[in-house]
Amino acid sequence: MANRPFITCHVLDTVSGKPGAGIDVKLKLLLPSQATTAHWTAKTNGDGRVPMWSSSADINEVVSKVKSDMGEEDQMVWSLTFETETYFGKGKTFWPEVELRFAAKRGEEHYHVPLLLGPWSYTTYRGS
Repeated sequence: MANRPFITCHVLDTVSGKPGAGIDVKLKLLLPSQATTAHWTAKTNGDGRVPMWSSSADINEVVSKVKSDMGEEDQMVWSLTFETETYFGKGKTFWPEVELRFAAKRGEEHYHVPLLLGPWSYTTYRGS
């Protein structure tokens, strides 16, 4: 997929065993902090996925610029925030939001971050 964003994600509701559809997600580049003030937003689709981000800044252009300024051993730090209380309902989850921070290396072309979510627990891993 040629225009695939540098970062994609998806949510699986582990109680229902179905995709976590309709969850608001925010993506932000934390480090290097001077790289951009842009952030990206999306809502998981019917399959629980975020295949594209909304923003005035194209994520792949920002990543390309950051990569060109990075040394070989430098890394970016990203934050993905999922609005989980809106999904489960007020007072029906221990996690009003779930923030996942992760490091991304210069040489990588794509990161996929799955969130396996229940009202009382969650887990994640680096997907493919």
